[in-house]
Amino acid sequence: MTETVRVNLGERSYDILIGNGLMAEAGRHIAPLLARPRVAVLSDETVAAAHLDTLRAGLEAAGITMTALAPPTELSTCAKRLGGTSLLAQVDSSVGGKTGINAPQGKNLIGAFHQPSLVLADTGALATLPRRDVLAGYGEVVKYGLLGDSAFFDWLEDNANSLIEGDVISRDYAVKQSCQMKADIVARDETEQGDRALLNLGHTFCHALESATGYSDRLLHGEGVAIGCALAFELSARLGLCAQEDPSRLRAHLRRLGTKVDLSDIPGDLPSAEALYELMGQDKKVVDGQIKFVLARGIGQAFVSADAPREQVLSVLWDALNSPAR
Repeated sequence: MTETVRVNLGERSYDILIGNGLMAEAGRHIAPLLARPRVAVLSDETVAAAHLDTLRAGLEAAGITMTALAPPTELSTCAKRLGGTSLLAQVDSSVGGKTGINAPQGKNLIGAFHQPSLVLADTGALATLPRRDVLAGYGEVVKYGLLGDSAFFDWLEDNANSLIEGDVISRDYAVKQSCQMKADIVARDETEQGDRALLNLGHTFCHALESATGYSDRLLHGEGVAIGCALAFELSARLGLCAQEDPSRLRAHLRRLGTKVDLSDIPGDLPSAEALYELMGQDKKVVDGQIKFVLARGIGQAFVSADAPREQVLSVLWDALNSPAR
C-alpha cells in the first residue's frame, strides 16, 4: 500500500509517496510532471547496479526515456543526500528542498532551498542497504521522536529492531512518521527562520565530529547524528533542562540496536574538547558568534537555544572523550 504525505507550500506544494515497489511504477507518477517524456537520472555506481534497471523499466512503461548520469564523487554524495535510496535520504534529506554540498570550511555550506515536484520513497529499495547504512539512517529517524513526538519514540523503543532487520510494515510506518513530521515543520518554516532549526537536533555536535574525521567513512552522517543527539541530551540534563533519565534512556535504546552512541565508537583519534568546540564555531548555524544548540526539556520537547555556556559544552565533550562506552 502506498502512503502519501503532503508538503504544503502553496504553489510549490508536493507529495511524498511512500511504499514498497514505487520504482517499478515510477513512470505513471512522474509522467504528469514532465514537459516531454525524457528524464536524466543522477546516481552512483553502487545504487545504479542495484536499482537502475528497475527504474528504467518503470519509466519506459509510461513511455519515458531515461539517461543515466554517473557523477563525480562529491556530486554523487550530494545526489544520495538529496534523494537517494538510503533510509537517511527517505526520512530526511529528500524532503524539504534543502540542498547542500560540503566545502573545506564546513558542512553543507554551498547550496540553496529548491523544492522538488515529487518524492518517491521506495521502501523496498532499503533491502539492498548494508546494515551499517540502515543503522546510520536510523539516527535521523530517532531524531524525530526526540525533537517533538515522544509517542513515536515510544513506538521506536518497541519496534526499531524489526525496522532495522527489514520488516516492511515497520519501515513504511517509520518513514511515513518521519516525513510527516518534517513536512509539517517545513510547511511552517521553509527557509529555517524558526521551527525548522529543530531538525538540527544533534547536528551541531555531528558536524564538528564529521569535520574532525575528514568527512570519511570513519563516521557516517547518521551515526554522527545519533551520537550528537546523545550529547545534546546529556548537555540538556547537565543544564537542568531535563532529567538524567532521558539521555540514559536514549543511549540505552541506541546501544541495544548496535548503532554508534559514544565518541569511543568512532575509530581513530579525535581532537581535544577545545578543538571540537572550535569546529562547532565554524558551523553555519553560528549567529553573531553564538553557537546555536537544539536542547530538550525531555524526550519530544526540543527547542533552539544559544545559551549553552562554553564551559558546560566543554565538560560534556571532555567526559565523552575520556570515558569508555557506558
